[in-house]
Amino acid sequence: MAEVKASSSIGFLDRFFKISERGSDVQTEILGGVTTFVTMAYIIVVNPAILSFAGIPVGASTVATILTAVFGCFLMGIYANRPIAVAPYMGENAFIAFGMAALGIGWQLRLGAVFIGGLMFLAMSLVGLRSWLANSISTSMKASFAVGIGLFLTLVGMYETGLVTSFVTGMPSGTMSVDAAGLLKAPDAPLKIGNLHDPQVLLAIFGFLLMTTLLSRRVHGAILIGIVVTALLGYACGQGYIPEKWGVLSLTALAQDYDLSPIFLKLDIAGVLKLSFMPILLTLFLMGFLDTLGTLVGVGSAGKMLDENGNFPEIEKPMTVDACSCIFSALLGSSTSGAYIESAAGIKEGARTGLAALVIALLFALSLFFLPIIEPLQHLRYAYCPALMAVGVLMLSSVRNVDLDDLTETVPAFMTIAMMLFTYNIANGLTAGLVLYPSLKILTGRAKELHPGAIVLGIMCLIYFVFGIPH
Repeated sequence: MAEVKASSSIGFLDRFFKISERGSDVQTEILGGVTTFVTMAYIIVVNPAILSFAGIPVGASTVATILTAVFGCFLMGIYANRPIAVAPYMGENAFIAFGMAALGIGWQLRLGAVFIGGLMFLAMSLVGLRSWLANSISTSMKASFAVGIGLFLTLVGMYETGLVTSFVTGMPSGTMSVDAAGLLKAPDAPLKIGNLHDPQVLLAIFGFLLMTTLLSRRVHGAILIGIVVTALLGYACGQGYIPEKWGVLSLTALAQDYDLSPIFLKLDIAGVLKLSFMPILLTLFLMGFLDTLGTLVGVGSAGKMLDENGNFPEIEKPMTVDACSCIFSALLGSSTSGAYIESAAGIKEGARTGLAALVIALLFALSLFFLPIIEPLQHLRYAYCPALMAVGVLMLSSVRNVDLDDLTETVPAFMTIAMMLFTYNIANGLTAGLVLYPSLKILTGRAKELHPGAIVLGIMCLIYFVFGIPH
């Protein structure tokens, strides 16, 4: 009888999520969901730590971060049926914490800006404007989004593991310098190779090699296996620490230690609706819009989910989820949320449906009751960051779709990738490329090749550079 019920449940899941239709199975979807969760669970600790600089209490912010991820992933699974995780963005939280600091405004106003931005996203999604803009972007540009995000993930993984580190605290003083003998020497660089004698760096290298070896051999669950094996090896080498508390938090303990009330519904909406606040709204709006667009195209390319024109099918659904999640996030007291690039890790494991997103939502929900145990795991960067590097390698294949024989396609694509990496900001790369693309087409007398949406995007991005707050 139990076997019959299990078979019936699997059949229901298969029909509801169209799992077989998309070339997957329940086991693969669960594996993909677990893999994505493991690669992005660091936000449980990192997001509240960053927002604390804006004055938002860490305990309450932790709960808001988790609940936002639960809401976004659940909605992505049920409504959009895509294997894409949704949670508070790491770039936008830094802008809210640090980028707005010079403006002297409280966190309540900052959350109000997030809320208004979410409403703008939702309105554009419901009328189809966001999907119209998304589908106006050329194949070469969309391919550059995937390549840039893949390399961005790789840089994040290399930096977080210590394989690459900062050479200087600021920018180099000069590119041309001489040594004591008066000979030209190599200039200082913002980044350099890390300490290859550091056990955690060596563990990260081991993890990356293990993952790519398993991927080359087409081992199912290669990335997750690599994370687990590297973590266990790290613990065996003394590169981790045991949680101070074990066990499951009760609802009473959770309510006492992680009270949400100090930030719940404390956003200031009226204060945002001023002309002087427009640069902030413009910045948050474009960052959120382009981050989501770039992520959807990037992970769609990684999972071969794009159509023959390089468009993400039914993109308005995940964009609507993104908008609703952003509104929900602001109400709870967290930063702008949206689709996560780490979803590519689970997609590369074979996840193709919303069941994977539901698994991610469930794991985030369960994490609420295991916070004292989870916190030490977030320090195992040497275990989960190599997964970002491996995914970056896999996403590099999209470069084949950049038209390298046409400079009006190549230059914007190249600058998109370069600006993403060298400014350490995905939105900067997207905006630069989207300004350059219509500009070059017009300057070379090929304006007829432009979709009207590409011109609109170019103007919006140009306004961002002129009147927004690029960072």
